[in-house]
Amino acid sequence: MTVMISRAALAAARAHAAATPGREACGLLLGVTGVDGGLRIDTAQPCANVAADPAIMFEIDPAALIAAHRAARNGGPAVIGCYHSHPSGPARPSARDAAMAAGDGQIWLILPGDDAGGGAGGEAGVPGAWRALPGGFAPVVLIPFD
Repeated sequence: MTVMISRAALAAARAHAAATPGREACGLLLGVTGVDGGLRIDTAQPCANVAADPAIMFEIDPAALIAAHRAARNGGPAVIGCYHSHPSGPARPSARDAAMAAGDGQIWLILPGDDAGGGAGGEAGVPGAWRALPGGFAPVVLIPFD
């Protein structure tokens, strides 16, 4: 599967991760569904990480998640998925990520630590994108656009 993502959204997610060293940054990926049969991410909306231990896990503030879904129902951008950082790990879903995922088809953008391996290619500092499916994650190819 391929997903289009605006360079501005990717930059915003990276900036959020860089601004929260030692903690998992997290937020929502907002955009449009059904674009040429696929998904387009226009915005990365930073959210508070309300996890019990944000150094090793993330939980998006439920109020932000509810507000985004309400806005989508009222004609705003669709919730395409979420992003979070792995400050000292790779851009691949962890066992904890797999346990927390709903398997609902949402897109997960994972930002690695500077020296950690990236997505499927393993490049340092390169984010990985994954689709949460029943039973696990499937890699997604990101196509940046301006």
